[in-house]
This record gives sequence, structure tokens and C-alpha cells, in this order.
Amino acid sequence: MNGPYERFAAPAREALPRLTAAERRVSEQELAELELHGHDDGTLLEALRKVAALVPERLYTDSAEVLLRMHEIAGSGNLQSNLSSLALVRACFAHGLVDGEGAGPAELVVGRGHIAPAFYAEHYVRGALPFAPLATLHQGGLTGVVHRDMGFRTTMRYSLGVGVAQAVSLAWDLTRRGEDRKVVCLAGDGELHEGAAFEALRFAHDAGLTNLLLVVDANGKGIEPLAKPLSTAYLSAYLGTLVEADGRDDRAVEAALGELLACPGPAALVCRTHKGDHSFKPAPPQLATAPQLATAPQPAAAPPPAPVRRPPASFASTAGRMLAAHRERSEGELAVFTPDMAARFGLGGHVPYTNTGLAETLTVGMTLSLPDHVTKVVATDAMYYMDSLSMLTEATTSVRNLLVLAGRSWGAWGGAHNATNLLGLLLNTRVYEPVTTAEFHACLDRLARDPATTHVVSMIDAAFEPPAAPDCSADIDGGVWITPPGDAPGAPDAVVVTFGYAGVLVDAANRDTGVPHLHCAALAPRLDPATLAVLGRARRVLSVEYNGAGGGFGERLRAEHLLPVEVHAVRRDIATRVHRHQLPLHAMGPDQLRERLARLASERKGSTGHAPAYA
Repeated sequence: MNGPYERFAAPAREALPRLTAAERRVSEQELAELELHGHDDGTLLEALRKVAALVPERLYTDSAEVLLRMHEIAGSGNLQSNLSSLALVRACFAHGLVDGEGAGPAELVVGRGHIAPAFYAEHYVRGALPFAPLATLHQGGLTGVVHRDMGFRTTMRYSLGVGVAQAVSLAWDLTRRGEDRKVVCLAGDGELHEGAAFEALRFAHDAGLTNLLLVVDANGKGIEPLAKPLSTAYLSAYLGTLVEADGRDDRAVEAALGELLACPGPAALVCRTHKGDHSFKPAPPQLATAPQLATAPQPAAAPPPAPVRRPPASFASTAGRMLAAHRERSEGELAVFTPDMAARFGLGGHVPYTNTGLAETLTVGMTLSLPDHVTKVVATDAMYYMDSLSMLTEATTSVRNLLVLAGRSWGAWGGAHNATNLLGLLLNTRVYEPVTTAEFHACLDRLARDPATTHVVSMIDAAFEPPAAPDCSADIDGGVWITPPGDAPGAPDAVVVTFGYAGVLVDAANRDTGVPHLHCAALAPRLDPATLAVLGRARRVLSVEYNGAGGGFGERLRAEHLLPVEVHAVRRDIATRVHRHQLPLHAMGPDQLRERLARLASERKGSTGHAPAYA
């Protein structure tokens, strides 16, 4: 792992223009100290604490205000989730549960993993963190979810419900070792809908664990409002003692937590809280009011203010509109299920849907007994379908007319980097990654022609302009030349082949290079003889892949068609940072791809024979 200076310096300096004058002044002082002292031995948190002590000025004394600034600077995040749990976080600090290193009254497992910023904010106001790292949230420095590097017991990458299982695992291990020590698990009421959470609590009861204390942020929302309030009856049945508190009252939460820490036996503390909109949206720039315009001095020829531009919608969020258009033109019946992902896919206002509330396995299970003629749509993403592969296998072998919208996010939350390829290994599946509306409709049309095959449609959670060229809608299983190879006799020196979103990235980088570019929407394309002939004659075939495990797309081309494919792909897991920082991390940025294509073009000159399998 890089030292704290290497990790935070670049994203912190990039954030400086978004800071206030006071924040910039303090951050620059902290960065100077971090450069001097950020290479010492010790943990990351220890190094940051040292810098906080060297620059003790606190710009804010209220962690709620710090949270707001972190999200304003990042321009994204889950502010309301963090505010909802802030009193619970403060109570954990008050009782010595944070960074106790075994010295506190109990072990803390944060199952509600995306509230890590609330801990950072509280660390800051207590003098244990400098400000500069806070400005790097989601920007390649500070992760938005809990991580061991930042003092948490566990690292969270995928499923939310895994936190309860982690806490039960620790409670069981302490019990079997004869240690009289409690485990406090911080969870959310939406998170408790996860199948893993039910299973973990049932096991804790059946195993007779007496050292588990479950603290629940009950705000009545996951991403969407929950269908019904949290049922305390089943928590009482499994954990015995149950106490409810006003989760917006710091003193009430602190007192209730202290009481349960002192009492023997398992227990649940349900804190009634409030949560606003799930995702943080920066406030639009404020325009001057009429009186201000009348009195403020104006330049003689001041240009009109630029219109406020809304960020473009991601391709995934257009799924609801595209499903509605398909239903209208096909006059078919849709049954849409989603584990709290309706906003992700833009379903609201376009198609009726059923929210199963973070219950990823049930989401797939709801399709198992519906009539054959109904098109079943499961709108999910890597965090969820990776947890439901057994049920997906059941569905792909028994359900007709099944469409899986596999949300693919390279954003701050991350996601399994091999998921698209993994879904292609399930029985009776075809995987596609459309990048135009026409390609999306072609996937649904193909499902209508082949209802026995589950169609997995990878939906990119990024905004982009599709390539200004023909797409694969005429033959969704084939390929289309975005940059044609030309009609000149002889073999092209080099060809680049892409799958899905990688085609968008390569098209933007290839406009000045002109390497023949074949775009495919199918993970396992069925290419026509003419296209295979061009690829077979090429001296170099480069597969650019942003779909997952390195070589997943190119290896299929190599194995099936014996092509001399070289692979330029994601080689490691996706980091927890925003999309624009993901691209350069995996050498998929426009400049990096442009350089790769230019090198491919230059290397082809004077080459003889086929290139090696991997360059």
C-alpha cells in the first residue's frame, strides 16, 4: 500500500479549487506536514493522526457540518444516510468503541458500510484526522465505505448484509475462545432485508450467542421507502432484549447503548431516525434576486449568465423509458422486480415494478413461477447478483422470457470486476452490453425469439454519447465496423475489437488514429465469415475490454476463432472511486487509449507474420 502522502496528495491538491480560502490554507499546511511525516512506519490512521496534531486548527466543530462539506466538495455520496446514523456514530465514540484496538468495552462491526464518512467527520472534530483527506472522498483518496486502513475492523466491498454475518462470525469466535466480550453491529433497517442478515441472526439464536448487540438505524428507507416499518418482533424473538430510542437524540442513543453494553445477554437497540434523498445532489448555483440585480454594479457589456447544465443521465437510468417503449410496441406483459434499484434504472413513472427491498435472492426467486408469456425483468447490479448466483442458476434453467438488467457501475461503490463474464458462464444465458437504445431494443427482440435463453443485459452506469456510426442493432449477435477496414486489397496491419462500453471509449480515442475498429454488443459474438476473414488476415488484433476479468472477451475470440488477439483489459478489481478516476487507473482514459492505439499503428509498420498472443 502506498504511504499516506502518495495516497492523498494528488486528489487533495485536485480538490483545492473547490475549497474555501480557509480550507485551502489549512489543507496546504497539512499536505506540507504529510509530505514530511507521511512516509514513516505505522498505520495509515496513525500517520494522519500525527498530521492532525501538527496542524491542530479545526475549521468546523460539528460533524454534521463536516459531512456536508465533504459531500459538497466530492459532488456525490450518501449524505442523508450518514446524517441518519450520526447520533449512533457519536455514541460509539462516546463509549470507546472506535479504534479501541481491544481496549474498549466491545468490538465494533459497521455493517452499514457506506456511513464511513460519518466516522471520518467525527474523527475530524475530535482532532484525530486532518481536513485534507476529507476533501478526497470518492476522488481516489478517502474511500466512502468502511476499510481496515481507516481503523475499521472489516473492509466492505459488496453486499450490505454481510456486516451482520461478520458480527455473528466474530461473536461466535469470541464465545468459543471463552472471551467475555460483546460485539456491537451497526446496521440499517433496509440492510436487514438481506437474506444473509436473516440467516446470521437465526444462527446467532440457535448457537446461543449471548454477546451480540445489534444497533439498528431504523429510518424507514433503503434507497426507496420501505414497504413497511421494521418488524421488531423477529428481532426480539432472536435477540431477546429490545430497546427503542430516538435516534435523532444524541444523549438518548448514548444512554441506551451504554445500558445495553452493561447488561448481560444478546440485545437489539432500534434507533428511530430520519433519512432524506438517498444520493447527494449539489445545490444549483444561486442566481441573484431582482433587488440584487437592480443595485449591484454591472459591467457595461456583461454577457448573459451561462445556463445551468444538468449532468447527463447515465445509460442505465434510461432503462425504464426503454422498457416502456418496448412494452408499447410489443404489447407484451412485463413483470419487473428490483432490490431497491428502481432509481438506478429509471423505472419510476415508466413501468410498474416491485421493490423487493435489498432481498437479492428473492428478487430472482419472484420470477420462478410466473407464466411463460410474461417477460420477467430483474433489475439488479453486481452487489446483488453476485449474492444470488445459485438462484440465478435455478432461474436460467427453468424460467422463460427472463431478462436480467445487470447494472454495471465503475463508481465509488465498486462492484465485482468479473461479473459480466461470470454471468456468461451460467447455463442458458446470453450476455450483451448495449450502448445505444436500438441495441437495447434488439436484445429484447432477441429474447422474444429465444425465450428459453436468459438474456443478461449489462447496463452501464455512466453517461456517454454513443459512437456516431452504425451499431449492432441489425445483428445483436454480430459486430459492426465503427471504423471500417477499407476496401484496399491485402490484410489490414492491425484491428481493434471491443465489447460494449469499451467501444465508446475506443471510438473517442481512435478518431485521429484510424485503426479499423469492430464493435460488438455480445460478450460471445457470432461473427460473419467476411468479418472473420478480415480479423484472420490482420497481423495484430487488439481486444480492448472494460467489461471485467482480463481476457474474458478476447479469450473467447482467441479460443473460438484462433485469432492472434492481444488484450488490453481491466487487470484488477475496481477501486472505490468515481468513474472519471477509474478510467486512468485501468489505462482506459482517452489519452491512454489514444497512445495505445497509436503504438499499435506504429508497431504494425514493417511487421511480418502474426503478433504473439500477448504483447
